[in-house]
Amino acid sequence: MSKKLADQKQSALGAASPVRSLRRSWSIGIYTGDSPLHLSSPPEIQNPVLTSREVSDVRASFVADPFMVVEDGTWYMFLEVMNEETEKGEIGLAVSRDGLRWEYRQIVLSEPFHLSYPHVFRWKDDYYMIPETLAIDAVCLYRATLFPTRWTRTGTLLPGRCADTSIFRFESKWWMFTCAPIQKSDTLRLYYSDRLGDGWHEHPLSPVVEGNARIARPGGRVIRYDGRLIRFAQDCYDSYGSQVRAFEITDLTRTTYSEKEEAASPVLRAASDGWNSEGMHHVDPVLTSEGRWVACVDGLTSWEVEEPLQPLRPEVRPCS
Repeated sequence: MSKKLADQKQSALGAASPVRSLRRSWSIGIYTGDSPLHLSSPPEIQNPVLTSREVSDVRASFVADPFMVVEDGTWYMFLEVMNEETEKGEIGLAVSRDGLRWEYRQIVLSEPFHLSYPHVFRWKDDYYMIPETLAIDAVCLYRATLFPTRWTRTGTLLPGRCADTSIFRFESKWWMFTCAPIQKSDTLRLYYSDRLGDGWHEHPLSPVVEGNARIARPGGRVIRYDGRLIRFAQDCYDSYGSQVRAFEITDLTRTTYSEKEEAASPVLRAASDGWNSEGMHHVDPVLTSEGRWVACVDGLTSWEVEEPLQPLRPEVRPCS
């Protein structure tokens, strides 16, 4: 078709203008360092190591909230995969031989409701997971019936809409942080129990953070470092998940609680450009046998895309 005929046809259909929109997406990177409080992108890999493009079994819009465990020399990463078709999160699995280079494998947990923040941990001879299940107004516990690909819900730990629940063991008890209510991400609650599966009580000083979106919402598992307990928190003051802060838990009993922010905090910040230029909100550091810390992190970026041209319909005039 000649340009003249094409122009005449477009004129008959009506002028069409390109539509530009902004797309935002989380992806996953690996940071390393000699401390979980001083981490950076290692020169031997190119971040991000996992994006929505690597997800092969569903059409994904982003990946986020990574947690790692190491079993028999293999690294396993569990992550939120946002299913673009169902518009709900599912839990995906990636594997690595060295903690640096990763291969996406498959979705390992899907429910009729949204899942995210797959906090995975080992207790005795079993692996457990506490993903965010606020869509069903509960904090639920899952156990691996065939690690790492099969998970079964074993019960409810807490009722209510709780976000990013983080569990840890200290002084022969189980402790659990969770963000509730979640509307402003400014409230952190603390619970404890003698048993993993039930018997949870809210701490008498809970909420331990209230009205402060900079430090309330959990941003990864609680870890032990240099004889101390370290809590990570998302900074959600200006925007959701802008950076990650770190706090030392200085006093923790059934009746007392105190913490102080680390001098190195915030430990993760948005970069000037690239895959994490608009925020970072999660970190999960693992100490290797060589004394190196390897952490999975996530980052947010956005880019402008041009949607396909849509011709305007010609004006239809009523008959007179």
